[in-house]
Parts: sequence; C-alpha cells; structure tokens
Amino acid sequence: MGKVLVLYTSLTGNTEVMAEAVLNQLDQYDGQVVSKSFAEDALETEELLDYEAILIGIYTWVDGDLPFEVEDFYDELEDLDLTGKVCGTLGSADREYEQYGTATEMLYDMLEEQGATMISDKVIVDLEPDDSEIERCRQLADTAMDMISG
Repeated sequence: MGKVLVLYTSLTGNTEVMAEAVLNQLDQYDGQVVSKSFAEDALETEELLDYEAILIGIYTWVDGDLPFEVEDFYDELEDLDLTGKVCGTLGSADREYEQYGTATEMLYDMLEEQGATMISDKVIVDLEPDDSEIERCRQLADTAMDMISG
C-alpha cells in the first residue's frame, strides 16, 4: 500500500480524536502512515508530494476562519500541483456560530483546485464526534486506501 499523511490541528481535542480514529483505521493496512500536527511538527507544503493520500483535520475558528496555525500552509497550497494525490478533509465546528465548518470546506476546495482527487465525504462534526461520526472518520481512511490501491 501507499504512503499516507494524516495532518491535523486541534484546539479542544475534538479534531484530534477524529484524526486518531483515522490513524487507528489505517493501522490495518500495509502502508506507511505518517501523522503530523500543524502545531507541533514542521511541515513544508512540498512534503505533500511525498504521499499518495493526504487526510487533513482542522477545526473552524469562531467566525468561520482557518486556525491560525494553518493559514500559511493554506496560502502556500496555491503554488502546489496535487494532481494524482488523494485528499480528504475532516474537522470539528460549532453550530452556535453563523459560519459552521467553513474552514474544512475552504481547505477541501483549495485541495481540489490544486488538482487533488478528493474524497467526497467532508467529515464535519458539531463539537465532539459521536460514534457514527467516528465511523465516518474510519470510512474516510478506508476510502483513501481503496482509492490509492486502484
């Protein structure tokens, strides 16, 4: 199997729980899985080209904005050709705010604009993921592996 990157950031721990569900699901495959955190790991956007599949988890900030630690990465994506890469997005949001899940949507759209083959299910959850949403995270991982195995 291919090389997969799970990249995430989490403020409250909810998106981290989702990323962990993806990582746990990927453990059953014979691929190389790398986990990185926007907050803790240095990452150049060009590194994405080293992976066949890229699954990114981010939360939506209060006014529908990208998390601060993701802003530069997002801007640098504009210069990257992701043709041939399988990508998926996931993240937590809060329905109490007018802009729900917009950061995850923005990231999805940017990856798609850069030529990535997108997994259609954008897993956006209201605050803490429930069991069915954790299952969707697992399915995101399975779909990515199915897509890169051809």
